[in-house]
Amino acid sequence: MGNRFIVIVDDEPDIVELVSLHLEKGGFNVKGFLNADEFFAFLDLQLPDLIVLDLMLPDADGIEICKKLKMNNEFSAIPIIMLTARVDETDKVLGLELGADDYVTKPFSPKELVARVKAVLRRKAQKELSGKIAIGAMVILDPDKYEVTVEGEKVALTSTEFRILQFLSSRKGWVFSREQILDYLWGHEKTVLYRTVDVHIRNLREKLGKAALVIKNIRGVGYKLEE
Repeated sequence: MGNRFIVIVDDEPDIVELVSLHLEKGGFNVKGFLNADEFFAFLDLQLPDLIVLDLMLPDADGIEICKKLKMNNEFSAIPIIMLTARVDETDKVLGLELGADDYVTKPFSPKELVARVKAVLRRKAQKELSGKIAIGAMVILDPDKYEVTVEGEKVALTSTEFRILQFLSSRKGWVFSREQILDYLWGHEKTVLYRTVDVHIRNLREKLGKAALVIKNIRGVGYKLEE
């Protein structure tokens, strides 16, 4: 994982310094920003491998920043870990709905955050399948380019949404339980709500548009791809 470039956006200098220190010890290159304006100005110069984003910033809402990044084809594939002082489950689910790959609740252990960063990057790097995969008549999944197209038009999926579609496509017609999907995405690294899968699937279907029907919900069991 060495030499990966991580950006931290948090208005608390102590947190930026602490997280940077631990990430650098973990072999990462790190740059911190205390506000959204400086962060977006920097994105025009260099793209990070992952963004650690505080939910509450003085000049912008972290949720809005996440939404803006995920709606932009140039930035949508960059994994995001959200830092939040909020403990309400709805805030965490909202972040996941917008495409965040993980969240850490303040106060947190810097070592745990580094572990989460490594896990998210590892998931993104895993490409178990090779070659383009046709899903029905409209959808093409390209694992090498990390791209999905619907009727030739590129769809901006998050890394998690892409991996769910890739996993379902590994056995078309096979029903995967939520637990199997969670194990594939996160292994046994942490406890994740089953609802997380539903959130990502709903978001994925919305982005697939008219091709959304290829993903079928099998009531009480899980999901499958049907062509």
